[in-house]
Amino acid sequence: MSKILIKNGIIVNEGVQFDGHIIVKDNIIERVSSDKYIGDETIFSRVIDANGSYVMPGVIDDQVHFREPGLTYKAEIATESRAAVAGGITSYMEMPNTNPPTTTIEALNDKFNRASEVSLANYSFYFGANNHNFNLFDKLDTSRVCGIKVFMGSSTGDMLVDKQEALKVIFETAPTLVATHCEAEEVVKANMALYKSLYADKNAPTSIHPLIRSAEACYLSTAKAIELATKYGTKLHVLHLSTAREMELFSSAPLSEKSITAEVCVHHLWFDDSDYESKGNLIKWNPAIKTSDDRAALRNALISGKIDIVATDHAPHTLDEKMRGYFDAPSGGPLVQHSLLAMLQMGSGENKVFEIVDIVKKMCHNPADLYKVIKRGYLREGYFADIAIVKIGEDYSVNSSNILSKCGWSPFDGYTFRNSVSHTLVNGNIVFENGEINNSYRGTELKFYN
Repeated sequence: MSKILIKNGIIVNEGVQFDGHIIVKDNIIERVSSDKYIGDETIFSRVIDANGSYVMPGVIDDQVHFREPGLTYKAEIATESRAAVAGGITSYMEMPNTNPPTTTIEALNDKFNRASEVSLANYSFYFGANNHNFNLFDKLDTSRVCGIKVFMGSSTGDMLVDKQEALKVIFETAPTLVATHCEAEEVVKANMALYKSLYADKNAPTSIHPLIRSAEACYLSTAKAIELATKYGTKLHVLHLSTAREMELFSSAPLSEKSITAEVCVHHLWFDDSDYESKGNLIKWNPAIKTSDDRAALRNALISGKIDIVATDHAPHTLDEKMRGYFDAPSGGPLVQHSLLAMLQMGSGENKVFEIVDIVKKMCHNPADLYKVIKRGYLREGYFADIAIVKIGEDYSVNSSNILSKCGWSPFDGYTFRNSVSHTLVNGNIVFENGEINNSYRGTELKFYN
């Protein structure tokens, strides 16, 4: 039997923060107390003194691309789950646009099997919809599959859903949450053709990216997804929102009252289009990072409750790929190791944007509630002991020596955060401690209430 005491921490949970201690027995939280621990510490197999640290639920990231199978020269489940736990992420939900794509039951099962062999964090996988595979929906085990992913805009392989009849059937028959990537394909194609003609003989700057993958493309596609979900009663979750105008489409009602919900990614909250000059393709994502006004609107929507979840859209590419010319460089980048630190940076200092309790709500509580994850996302007695401990005021500088994603770079390279993740517990097991990874541990499948 393993028994761990976490003492003297600032516990952040369910809208409050307080000094207290947590006792973990095996893989379960046995006690959460606002009292100072007074007792025999020799009964514990480990005692973690969290003095001067936040103690919070482990982050649940509902959107990552770990590139396995088929693209493992960029990333792997093993390497990216290591980076995730180093960043306080204890559970992730991985996207289907791999090679082959996760559009068959066999491919889905292969991912679950692979994660059971190599993943340090807990996991689930989306089933990828396309124009013709919705006949497989009734074969999905909704107690283990987090959702159905629909690309209503450009994607790799055979994953663009652009036939109206297919969209109708998907939204009408989906047995679980539908998560959408919303960019109007026809708008993006027209913009791309225009800018390729304008820069035919020139080096195109990355700053044209939000002009090609424009606010109009995002709004039209998001509005269409919401129209379909409203018509067919679909549980819809719109991923990585990036524009002010899209915020008009969402409600600030409590999460429990919504059937249509919204997500924002860390890079859309942190960067704006002025950063393309210094960062270039390193911050080329789809949807594109847009204006400072868009960023401000996203931050306000997160505070007001129009946006429900913060995620990463962690999507590594090699540095060589990102250093190509704009039109040839792929979109996406690594974020799981630094997403929590970035959010906490925006939750502290003179220019504080978010409250710490709201960060925990949007990164831990709400993902668990929206996806109906069983006994995770909170520090509650009887729940799985997924816990992140963050040392307050202990600087953490990002550099090539401490980046764990296989691609070896980060858009935060050279940046110093005010806080650092000191410990991450997954199911009561210490998998990250002061820079050291426990590579022998394996996470488990997330389970969902039907």
